[in-house]
Amino acid sequence: MLKVRRPIVVEGRYDRIRLSSIIDGIILETGGFRIFKDREMLEALRHLARTTGLILLTDSDQAGFRIRNFLRGALGKDAQLTQVYIPSIRGVERRKASPSAEGLLGVEGMNEAVLLEAFARAGIGCEPVESPCCLTRADLFDARLTGAPDSAERRR
Repeated sequence: MLKVRRPIVVEGRYDRIRLSSIIDGIILETGGFRIFKDREMLEALRHLARTTGLILLTDSDQAGFRIRNFLRGALGKDAQLTQVYIPSIRGVERRKASPSAEGLLGVEGMNEAVLLEAFARAGIGCEPVESPCCLTRADLFDARLTGAPDSAERRR
């Protein structure tokens, strides 16, 4: 799993769901072509692009490039925008019965290794998230290192 500090913008719900399985960070969805008319979302993205910066990840088909180009122009020149590109791979997503019009896999259809490589190529400053410690508060309580009158002394 990768820890990403800047918000990631993707086309739709299934892209967000796919990405959330490998990314620890904020993932926003444009709703596809809905972004062309959604003024509130566009204004929120402009604000984020100016303050924290955005990472843009769309499909490698015509629709994805159309959304990508629209956002690049709409966010303005002062936007801190990093673009992540996925390769054009032919195939069909699992949830679909037939391939898309262009026959290319979208973000939701990419496997984990391809997505991680795309982020690495973009050099966006991802860092691996370390696994959480196996020691819990309950373990400390059971060992009388917290919650007991002599806990401080035991910890020393």
